[in-house]
Amino acid sequence: MPFWKKISPRRSQVRKNISAERFSQISRLANTNFLISVLIWLLFVVLCTLVMSLPRAGYLEVIPIATTVFLISLAGALYIYHYQRRITRNHARALVLVCLFLLMLAATKLGVSLTKHSFWATGAAVTTAVVLTIAYDQRFAMGIGVFFCLLACFAVGPMTDSETQPTNINLFLTMIAGVVTCCFCLKEIRTRIKLLKISTLAAVVVFATACAAQLMSEDPKLTGIIKHAALHAGTTLGVGVLIQSLLPLIEKSFRIATSMTLLDYSDANQPLLKRLHMEAPGTFSHSLLIGSIAEAAAEAIGRNGLLCRVGAYYHDIGKINKASYFIENELGSASRHKELAPTMSHLIIVGHVKDGIEMAKEYGLPTVLRQFIETHHGTTLIEPFYNEAKKLKSKNAKGKGVEGPAESEFRYPGPKPRTKEAAIVMLVDTSESAVRSLAEVTLPKIEAVVHNMAMKRLQDGQFDECDLSLRELSQIEASISKTLAAHYHGRIAYPHPPDVPAETESQTV
Repeated sequence: MPFWKKISPRRSQVRKNISAERFSQISRLANTNFLISVLIWLLFVVLCTLVMSLPRAGYLEVIPIATTVFLISLAGALYIYHYQRRITRNHARALVLVCLFLLMLAATKLGVSLTKHSFWATGAAVTTAVVLTIAYDQRFAMGIGVFFCLLACFAVGPMTDSETQPTNINLFLTMIAGVVTCCFCLKEIRTRIKLLKISTLAAVVVFATACAAQLMSEDPKLTGIIKHAALHAGTTLGVGVLIQSLLPLIEKSFRIATSMTLLDYSDANQPLLKRLHMEAPGTFSHSLLIGSIAEAAAEAIGRNGLLCRVGAYYHDIGKINKASYFIENELGSASRHKELAPTMSHLIIVGHVKDGIEMAKEYGLPTVLRQFIETHHGTTLIEPFYNEAKKLKSKNAKGKGVEGPAESEFRYPGPKPRTKEAAIVMLVDTSESAVRSLAEVTLPKIEAVVHNMAMKRLQDGQFDECDLSLRELSQIEASISKTLAAHYHGRIAYPHPPDVPAETESQTV
């Protein structure tokens, strides 16, 4: 009997494939982004341990603190990896998040050490929850808020005045009440009083929770309970005022734009929109229409309609530099592209994307709005000039079988839309232009045009990077068709009086 068994070629190939896949997974984990993220996490663990153990001395007291911080931080890192993986690639955001945690924990530790009161922990927890909800989303803020509350409880430590100060479990419940209230209520900030309303509601919930938690303790003293519950509630209310004043700093740190900022940029008196209105009035009118259609389409699938509307206002600002080369600004004059070669016309048309990005940077447009400028055409083909170039090349070749120009030469440079909002603006832009070219506009024709444009972009791979589902695409199509049909509605012709000549009537109407 042989000492080894012959392995079939198929099994050998399977083993090789498994080994190659495992090696690729290991190499993926060991890439630069992952290593830098691990180093940032280790830095946070070390600094957080240092902050919590500053008043203490001796390795025997530091080791339990370091172990606790390590375990809580590991759980938080896994949560971030699963629900906000982009933080592991965006190291600037990771450092800002680390600084926020360390700052709030240091403020908690210092405040408790100086005043011997634990309301600093509640204020820090609510501040962290509000900032993360503004910067990310409600679920992520609530999850990270729980980890911060755990760390804050260990930062506070045992209180010396145990008769009036809440225990750690009561403090944890009080902080969680404020965190959950803020995260649930703070979906977006469209008005300047929004934060004050939410902080007031959170203060009421914190006061009730603090009182209820303390009343369950042994031998409760009503005066002390009300006093300390009022301190926790007052701190929560003060957080709303503080964050309201620091909102521009938060937006710059996390590179975001709140709904209130977006509303400011939707004002027609903004310098860029004013220039667009004065120098390219046709493009300005087109952008306003695209904005209203895109907002309705985004809300139909539960996305940010305001972001779509404001992004659509700015998506064509690059046309300001050469406004007369775009058909919506010709105003009845002859097209200037008739005098140019297709390749030159292609360069001018494609250039409005690059010009728009440069103007957005020059005027300090938020990053979240710049994506609409660079992605509203994706990598689509400029068909009119491509077809014209093919005709010219075949004409010059005189039937010698010379190949036409490559499609890649007449495509936009991209990138493709990376968010659903950007994909919506792309589809609305091309659908509105196609519908405007129809001789007779009816609802069935609009629906057919919108569906054809959607399928064309889908088959061209323009929606590959934005996770847009077919169901959502169908809902977007229906919304676009409905809004376009409402815009291009018919009108009843004015009646012609029998005793008034038609020419006279046309002058008096």
